[in-house]
Amino acid sequence: MTEEQMNYPTTQSTKFRYAGFWMRFWAYLVDLIIVFSINGILLVPFKFFNDGFTMDIGFWTVTGIISSIVFYLYFLLMTRFYNQTLGKMIFGLRVIREDSQSLSWSDLIFREIIGRFIHRVFFITVFLYLFVAFGAQKQGIHDMIGNTRVVFEE
Repeated sequence: MTEEQMNYPTTQSTKFRYAGFWMRFWAYLVDLIIVFSINGILLVPFKFFNDGFTMDIGFWTVTGIISSIVFYLYFLLMTRFYNQTLGKMIFGLRVIREDSQSLSWSDLIFREIIGRFIHRVFFITVFLYLFVAFGAQKQGIHDMIGNTRVVFEE
């Protein structure tokens, strides 16, 4: 048995406790505070460029592009390497694949980048987080897209 199989038992032999809406909400708020703090540290120097005016690249600002990159990289890399973000660590949650195998880059790109992008860009899709509250496996749309679940650590 490989180390990955030991860390991720098969779904048939293990019952997971799925994390509900409120636990995931509080973990996400902690993550947002962390991401905003990182962005604050990284983006302060830009106030000293261009006499304090924003630098535009077409439709976007440089600071907006950098803060978006930090946001998506934080969720992508933390989930890839630790199966959880700092917020999830605090609340004892982790992300697993639907089939309990180790998370792949494609799973995470669909979950953390495409799924979160859809939620952030289209305002009405924020309400799709209610799927977490009422679904049997507590999946959000981004979980469904990435074939993942958020469960309590054991």
